Amino acid sequence: MQRVFSGIQPTGIPHLGNYLGALRNWAAMQADHDCVFCLVDMHSITMPWNPEDLRRQTLGSAACLLATGIEPTRLYNQSAVSAHARLGWIFNCVSRLGWLNRMTQFKDKAGKNRENHSAGLYVYPNLMAADILAFHATRVPVGDDQKQHIELANDIAQKFNHDMGTEFFPQIEAFIPPAAARVMSLRDGTKKMSKSDPSEQSRIVLTDTPDEIALKIRRAKTDSDALPSDVEGLEDRAEARNLVAIYAAMSDETMSDVLARFGGQGFGPFKNALADLLVEKLGPVATETARLMQNEDHIISVLRAGADRAREISEPIVQEAERLVGFIR
Repeated sequence: MQRVFSGIQPTGIPHLGNYLGALRNWAAMQADHDCVFCLVDMHSITMPWNPEDLRRQTLGSAACLLATGIEPTRLYNQSAVSAHARLGWIFNCVSRLGWLNRMTQFKDKAGKNRENHSAGLYVYPNLMAADILAFHATRVPVGDDQKQHIELANDIAQKFNHDMGTEFFPQIEAFIPPAAARVMSLRDGTKKMSKSDPSEQSRIVLTDTPDEIALKIRRAKTDSDALPSDVEGLEDRAEARNLVAIYAAMSDETMSDVLARFGGQGFGPFKNALADLLVEKLGPVATETARLMQNEDHIISVLRAGADRAREISEPIVQEAERLVGFIR
């Protein structure tokens, strides 16, 4: 059974894009993979943060993940397991500056003010590699925008193995689940749905009420034309394509199936149907999240138990990596 590692930053309540692109698939993968799922709170402090917000968001994110079907023993927060930081430092000394200079996400996040950003933001791809390799994970569910990080992790693993004269770290496979969906902003169909978008109307979060979901879908940007009868008709209609794709993903249909039912109609009836579908599918997640958040001590105990399991797996691996580099323990 292959070991899977994946993580999500607890920088806010997960949104519909997180659910369709990752969380729903994480839950499904538990049946036939040895899964380790992590709230990567150490990555969250690579950008400016508020300590109380981080604590609150970590607990809220944990509750959401549990509500989507993640098994409690497979979930923990990154900072509770020292193997991440220890292996991350080793990888800081294995990775090359030229490799990090090619990482596009740092350029995107830092923009023109790169000199004012933290060193952590620059080297976080090394920590991401450590997150995976501390568990000898061989499969990582990712989106297209994360493939570069998996390539870097494999470069680091290969260089470590070469430098130490061993085949200690395995190759990692970037795994894109067949049901993964790329969800775009409800206000701009050319941009990914994001927690950091200043407009709350751009995203549906997993704790939204039925009324909030209905309002956001009703206000979602569209055009004046009716829905087409085939997928080709959506080619230059980013917002329409996004809403149809969301409906298809939530209903486990193809976009062609959706258009066969709604093609030729205006957006009014379709938006009503989409809102009803989202309320039906996400309502139980919001209800369970709210129930879990009533007992923060329980969530903390779940994370601690998950961290215990994560240590059992990662500690022997990282101790051996430390021995290989010459550390005395």
